[in-house]
Amino acid sequence: MAAIRSIVSGTGSYLPEKILTNKNMEEMVDTSDEWIIERTGIKQRHIAADDQVTSDLAVNAANNALDAAGMTADDIDLIVVATSSADQTFPSTATTVQRKLGITRGAAFDVQAVCSGFVYALTTADNFIKAGQAQNVLVIGAEIFSRLLDWEDRTTCVLFGDGAGAVVLSAKEGEGNNDDQGILASRIHSDGRYNEMLYVDGGVASTGTIGHLRMRGREVFRHAVKNLASVVGEVLGDTEMTSDDVDWIVPHQANKRILDGTARKLKIAPEKVVVTVDKHANTSAASIPLALDIAVRDGRITRGDVLILEAMGGGFTWGACLLRW
Repeated sequence: MAAIRSIVSGTGSYLPEKILTNKNMEEMVDTSDEWIIERTGIKQRHIAADDQVTSDLAVNAANNALDAAGMTADDIDLIVVATSSADQTFPSTATTVQRKLGITRGAAFDVQAVCSGFVYALTTADNFIKAGQAQNVLVIGAEIFSRLLDWEDRTTCVLFGDGAGAVVLSAKEGEGNNDDQGILASRIHSDGRYNEMLYVDGGVASTGTIGHLRMRGREVFRHAVKNLASVVGEVLGDTEMTSDDVDWIVPHQANKRILDGTARKLKIAPEKVVVTVDKHANTSAASIPLALDIAVRDGRITRGDVLILEAMGGGFTWGACLLRW
């Protein structure tokens, strides 16, 4: 039975020029290069320039994705930006990206699900395409988390960085089976009971300030491995596929130990996991499209490969997409 599928027509990413290495972090807080690498796998993180805002990073990634897709901004009829570090309280960062790209038609809006934001945005865009309401969608994850950090808190400031990644998602007719190119299944979840484990202690309606990121790392780690393994099992079950059918997992790049723990729980070989956290640290909603773009451009991911994208973030939120490249 024929079905409309959402295929990835192109990928793109952008990292700011400024780099903070672990050695740089040693000069700022009581930590060490060895401790950071052992606990997280992170070697460096990129930091946005003072005159850069989140939409600037998003536009750079979007243009790279459009180039890879062989499209121009005129081909886009929807923009979905996943971010927790918007340019302004309102309007949305997506409408700013729309303006900067010179697009005057269609719609643009933000999705806020913290580190799960890109999976939420991809799922949203997929549903617009399946409903026939969009043909080509720019799905972007973009963050400047450096402006949410307490740079005196050594437990969090070493973990995060800034960046953006994007994909062009396009409608294509398929046969309605697992051999189709495109998104085959997606699941998203949330559980607001865990707010205090990963949050920012500020907000428009509460403190009137931006606030700083706060995290209970051990508890987050425990929930992440369990929830990610569970949701990956769901999308595999939806398609009656198994972990043996998966060529690549492209996970949220939070922490190397979480990536390793999830792979072990799923009985997936570590060499099938795309790991880029060492290069850019945790970039929240940007981390999956950043890792995806790196793996596509270096030739690891090729047409026909089966991919799982998965993430968990504050809220808690979590989700996964299974797609054939």
